[in-house]
Parts: sequence; structure tokens; C-alpha cells
Amino acid sequence: MATSPRVSGVENTLKRRLVTVSGVCLLALVLLVALPAWAPLLFLLDAVRGRWRFPLMRFGVFGLMWAWLEVTGVVASVALWAVGKSSSLPAHYAVQRWWTASIVRALRISVGMRVTIDGVPDVGTGPFIALCRHASLADSILSAWIFATHLGLNPRYVLKKELKLDPCLDVVGHRLPNYFVDRSSANVASELQGISQMAADLQADDVAVIFPEGSRAAPHKRQRALESLRERSPQRADRLVGLQHLIVPRPAGASALLQAVPHANVLFMWHSGFEGMDTFKGILRQLGTCRVNVHVRISEVARNSIPSGDEFVSWLDDQWVKMDSAIGDMIANNNLGLGVSRG
Repeated sequence: MATSPRVSGVENTLKRRLVTVSGVCLLALVLLVALPAWAPLLFLLDAVRGRWRFPLMRFGVFGLMWAWLEVTGVVASVALWAVGKSSSLPAHYAVQRWWTASIVRALRISVGMRVTIDGVPDVGTGPFIALCRHASLADSILSAWIFATHLGLNPRYVLKKELKLDPCLDVVGHRLPNYFVDRSSANVASELQGISQMAADLQADDVAVIFPEGSRAAPHKRQRALESLRERSPQRADRLVGLQHLIVPRPAGASALLQAVPHANVLFMWHSGFEGMDTFKGILRQLGTCRVNVHVRISEVARNSIPSGDEFVSWLDDQWVKMDSAIGDMIANNNLGLGVSRG
């Protein structure tokens, strides 16, 4: 007898969570028990290499904190299930707010991250669709923290399916109205439909978040995306060839969100400070050379100023070019030490 897709999907989810939850629990225990051994060792390794900002040790401390926050988040989700609140959006948004705020706090304590946020007072009333820069492994966490803690919004995300390997994000993320997109799917129409359905019921205190670049920005990805785009649309490639920090945006997902919520205004969110931190190797390299000063900018765009169809693609490209220039200015200011930390 053939197994139905629904039953097969449930079985795959249970198998995945058995592995990931067990793995993160084991990691948390090992890191805690072995702390007296690995912390001095990493300290010595940093000292021997002349890395006086101690990136290995600080990254290890963050790993310990992250692992226990993951365990706590999973325990909280199990507790909500046990008391019959596995479908409660307010309860899971509360878990999300606590978890993202705790991760940001852990980054401050362990790696000394400082965050500057501009534009919060200028944001009006939702619902919103947010188009965000994607430069690092921390972008979704940082943006969720800002939306929830600083703007009082409930964020729902278009996330890549690979993030299901994060157990807390997997469990809590599936109980919230997020959509885990399969970037390798041949059925693009189905993925776009899933994105549209995720945002269809946005309320005034909601924001649907997407990263139009589709991948963390890096020079080789930027070049590859431009070369691919030139084969399909030389005109778009000419508009975007000057990008220095962003990579080519993919308009289909953003367009699907806008069509699904025709009354939503648009937020742009971009930042500097995470450059080169798109991989674990890059994170260690950056931690060893400078303090992590993250400068975030939020800008609202009125919906009636946004075109549709082919004109939307041109408009999005123009916004991306402007954002790229603004990020360059941010980086220059950060290098001059002009950033001011906040919250």
C-alpha cells in the first residue's frame, strides 16, 4: 500500500526533529560539561596566533549560549503543546520575541556586537511587507528582533527550507505563519502560491518579510548572479552591474507578496557591519579583526508609489541600486567610527 504524501511528510518531520533536537541537546551538554577544557584551549590557540580579540574563544562562548537557547526554545514549544496551546499565535510570537532578544543579547555578551537602528520613529501603521538585505547568518534573527521589539510587529517569514535543521526555528517556525520555500523546486508556481498564502491575512500589526536576494551576499555570488541575469535580461544586468554590496534581487517572491496584500505598505531594511560574515570562516575572520558594529536602517515606502508588472521589476532594481549606495556610505561611516550604539 502506498504511503500518502501527508503521512510521509509527517514521518520525515518526526525523523528530522529527532535528529536535530537530540543533536542540539547533546551539543549543549557537551559544551557545558567540557567548558573548563575548551575555553582555555581556545584562548591559548588565539594567543598563539596573535589573535588578541580572541575570536575562537568568543565564538565558542556564543556557541554554548546558542545551544542552550535552542534547548530552552524547544522546551517552551513542548510546554505549549502540553497545555493545549500548540496553535496559539500570541504564545508562539511571545516565544519568538524572547528567543530573538536572547540571541541578540548573547551576541552582545560573547562577541561584543553593538547595534544602531535608524528609522523606527518614521514607520507608520501596518500591515507591512519588508524587503530586507541578506548578508549574514544572523539576518533573520536580527530583523525579527527589530520588528518585534522595536516596532511591535508580528513578523512572518519566507525562509529557505534548509533552516528546518535549526530545531527551535523548525518547531516554532512551523507553528507561526511562515513559509519554508524550496529554492530548488521545479514547480515555481507552487512556491509562489505558498508565499502568497502566507501573507494573505496580514493584519495591522503584522509584517511579511522576504530577502529578495535569495542568498547571503558575497562577491562570487554577485558576479555569478549578474552573469546569469545578463543571459536572460541584458537590460536588468546593465542597471545592476554597479552593485558593490548587494546581489541581484529576485522580484518574483516580492511581487507575489505585494499582489497578495494590495493594501500593505513596504519597508526596506538594510544594514552594515555583517560584511564578510556569510560563513563560519568569515565570522571568525571578522571577529579577529574588528568589533561587530551593526548599523540598521529602516525606510517605509507608500504603497501607491509602487508600480506593478514589468515596471515593478525596474522599480525594485532602482531601489536596490540606491540601497547599495546607502550601504557603502554606512560602511564608510562605520570605518570612521561614527556609529552610535543603541539598545
